[in-house]
Amino acid sequence: MLAYLTLGTNNKDKALAFYDAVLGEMGAKRVFANERLQFYAAGPGQPMLGIGDTYDQKAATAGNGVMPALACASKEVVDQVYAKAIAMGAVDEGAPGNRMPTFYGAYFRDPDGNKICVCKLG
Repeated sequence: MLAYLTLGTNNKDKALAFYDAVLGEMGAKRVFANERLQFYAAGPGQPMLGIGDTYDQKAATAGNGVMPALACASKEVVDQVYAKAIAMGAVDEGAPGNRMPTFYGAYFRDPDGNKICVCKLG
């Protein structure tokens, strides 16, 4: 159902370096860009995550209650992505672990304060 999600940034170079490294741990890479946004995806036809300037050209802010959850192939990938995010300067919002029998997840805030979840479902 999800086609793409965008997150605004106040420092595009820093944000793209962060997401190149962090999303690379999931097998995602840059797939499409325009003058404002860089999109990442894990493969053709997969949902995309766009990082870039805000449409209204005002400061980007983290939304209260907004939290993208990015699906990982395994618990080990969740651990790797979380570790890379923290190494790249992310703020811990919850170390990897089972939150319920069919959900293994970790939480962090990116350099712009956006809360991100990486998880393995099932």
